[in-house]
Amino acid sequence: MEYTELGNSGVHVSRIAFGSWAAGGWMWGGTEQNDAVGAIRASFELGVTSIDTAPIYGQGLSEQIVGEAIKGLPRDKVQLLTKFGMRWDVAKGDFAMKTKNNDGQDIDVYKYAAPESIIKECEDSLSRLGTDYIDLYQIHWPDKTTPIHETMEAVLRLVEQGKVRAVGVSNYSVEQMQEAEKVLPLASNQVPYSMVRRDIEKDLVPYTLAHHKAILAYSPMQLGLLTGKIKPGQVFEESDLRAKHPLFASENVARVNAFLSKIRPMAESKNATLGQLVLRWTLAQPGISVVLAGARNPEQAVQNARAIDVQLSPQEVEFISQQLEQMPQPA
Repeated sequence: MEYTELGNSGVHVSRIAFGSWAAGGWMWGGTEQNDAVGAIRASFELGVTSIDTAPIYGQGLSEQIVGEAIKGLPRDKVQLLTKFGMRWDVAKGDFAMKTKNNDGQDIDVYKYAAPESIIKECEDSLSRLGTDYIDLYQIHWPDKTTPIHETMEAVLRLVEQGKVRAVGVSNYSVEQMQEAEKVLPLASNQVPYSMVRRDIEKDLVPYTLAHHKAILAYSPMQLGLLTGKIKPGQVFEESDLRAKHPLFASENVARVNAFLSKIRPMAESKNATLGQLVLRWTLAQPGISVVLAGARNPEQAVQNARAIDVQLSPQEVEFISQQLEQMPQPA
């Protein structure tokens, strides 16, 4: 495995991190808890020491699963990355979405990052995770109802109390990062990034490179689209967020699969899966410190972890990038 420091925080993480959104089941058509625990432990055995989660994933279930999975592991060898600022149990803040929980019940989710909410969320997360500190605490989404400085002052108190080692943001713009840094140093920004979603290259990547901040790329496999296993016309359960996602429209799946067919021979020549090749290419991009790779069972987790063993020369990275540039754009 390869490891890197998150900015200047002193927190070192594995460059492939375990993304536990799907493990919580929410918006992924449910979960099998034993499989998820086994997936995290299988990842750890292969050097994936960093686990990213959030309270909203399964409304606490993902954090509970992570807490169960790390029992018995040396705590100083595991990095717990979790989040705050999305509440489903109070109607306060910036309304985010209507959705259903794992039991099929309707819930309203709010982006809410007021100081008193953060303090409560942190205690709840520590309890579910079974730990007394969080390695990286990240605001999940910007909350336009709470000034950024108020949010960050509350998180700074948690740092001073020893409950948080490093502070990150998620889905923040450059301007929002700059505002947050008036209060405390940020280690990272967790944002969506994949072969087919590269908008952060315009401004966020140059900013983080210039200011020595880490980028944690989530959805590097674009919700499974880049595995090559999705077929045009594939039907997903209604509770699965891919059911109505425009990237999973038949014509787009066909377009992406045509691109993947061009790089498949390279994967095969390295005895690698397409997914492993995609993760390795993503890690080779400027500014990308960590990729979050989700897995719902140990087999998937092992495949993700072993992506680090795939070696790509600069010429091979460039070849893949050229094939991407030649992919027809959606109409």
